[in-house]
Amino acid sequence: MSDISRLRNIGISAHIDSGKTTLSERILFYTGKLYKLGEVHEGCATMDSMELEQERGITISSAATTVRWKETVINLIDTPGHVDFTVEVERALRVLDAAVLVLCSVGGVQAQSITINRQMQRYGVPRIALVNKMDRIGADPDRVVKQLHEKLDSNAVLMQLPIGKEANFEGVVDLLEGKAIYFDGSQGEIVRHEPVPDQLQAEYKKSRQYLLEALSMFSDDLMERLLCNEEPPLELV
Repeated sequence: MSDISRLRNIGISAHIDSGKTTLSERILFYTGKLYKLGEVHEGCATMDSMELEQERGITISSAATTVRWKETVINLIDTPGHVDFTVEVERALRVLDAAVLVLCSVGGVQAQSITINRQMQRYGVPRIALVNKMDRIGADPDRVVKQLHEKLDSNAVLMQLPIGKEANFEGVVDLLEGKAIYFDGSQGEIVRHEPVPDQLQAEYKKSRQYLLEALSMFSDDLMERLLCNEEPPLELV
């Protein structure tokens, strides 16, 4: 790798049992690093290489691997979620360019989520939140977003809308690109893009407008286009 500007260190952090390592496995699969999806509950997750990690189904030490996505090389760092290994998380945060804070759609913002967010703030790590486990009973992404505002003092805005939830969860609607994304196959390994479903059109338009207005607070060009009722180009948002 000669162009260091195309290199990123991305960390994945979460409260324990939020699906953090499973997310890492999916990233490895969709970037072509793995040909088969590993499952934490089966003790065969690639990022949990220690015998005790595979036995308990938890991450004890930070694990790193390198993947390629388009023209960018990503060092993916999976960190522990258990409170006993907070020091290990802090060590990893020092080298990150950005991070993903994984939140369970049922549990929402939990104790370790708050601790990790505080650590990320301390080291100035930019982050996005991923609402995970949308197929669980009691899944409520809107409640999780509300908790992000109240518990983490974060100006969080949804970038995707879920298509169904709990047992009826099918996929997501990308609010920026205006596409419905479905994950077919026994493990969601087949990605399919479709138009936004008719029953979600009204919610999609409302949520997309809210997202664009939130983003316009940081872009004069975007705000000007919205005031003129112009559709902003994707690269602007």
